[in-house]
Amino acid sequence: MTGAREAGPPAAPDAQAIVASEVTYSGGLRLDLILNAQFPHLGAHDEMLFIVIHQASELWMKLMLHELAAADRHLAAGTVRPALKMLARIKRVQEQLTQSWNVLSTMTPVDFLAFRHALGASSGFESFQYREIEFRLGYKRGDFLDIYRRDPATHGRLKAALEAPSIYDRVLMLLAKAGHALPAEVVKRDWSKPYVPHPAVEEAWKAVYRRPEASWELYELAESLLDISDRFQHWRHAHATAVERVIGMKPGTGGSAGVPYLRRALDHRFFPELWSMRTAL
Repeated sequence: MTGAREAGPPAAPDAQAIVASEVTYSGGLRLDLILNAQFPHLGAHDEMLFIVIHQASELWMKLMLHELAAADRHLAAGTVRPALKMLARIKRVQEQLTQSWNVLSTMTPVDFLAFRHALGASSGFESFQYREIEFRLGYKRGDFLDIYRRDPATHGRLKAALEAPSIYDRVLMLLAKAGHALPAEVVKRDWSKPYVPHPAVEEAWKAVYRRPEASWELYELAESLLDISDRFQHWRHAHATAVERVIGMKPGTGGSAGVPYLRRALDHRFFPELWSMRTAL
């Protein structure tokens, strides 16, 4: 027919559309793996509760580490605004972690005793993700690495986190870059060593808080970090209270000290000068 366009070869199928059309809710989320990862040893009713709470907590901690790593990259590059968004998300994750202990608290001592012996020597103290979060936030304890020596991959991962600047170290570098006089032992130190509070850091934060309009991003960073520290204390307190409700003052699984150890952890606070300078203001 005159003027008719000749039919060309059929269009190539959109590869992304094909992939998208083949992805199912279950397949995309790998629910076959997640929902079949619970193996109650004895079939006690609350064993499922115990397993799901701890597995879900590890998933939330994985997301927290994902956000911490991204925030660290942005702070190292000096792009503060995206880091603040990620720190805000971390605070929401912390709320979920704290809430999980409220759910576990519905388990009574008798419920737990029905399967406790099946846990063997395992202990939440061994959670490498929890340990990495502590390292990333600035609580550096090299002796904790000994727990993971039989697992070279995990040991290496935690060693890297131990030797890297924490999120607080990154913020202190920005504080120094903004013109606040911080000594070398604060901003150029052995990152694997425990952080030691310094009067110069407290003075710098006092200056930021007295004139927040002059350095608003640092002011927001300080408040975000304090929120994270505060929520960590709420999480620890909820953890200790839940454990005491279930086992009282007995030793924890795996030979840990149980509630006394968890209570001692409440004495530690991240980002110490952000707390101490409030008294000095």
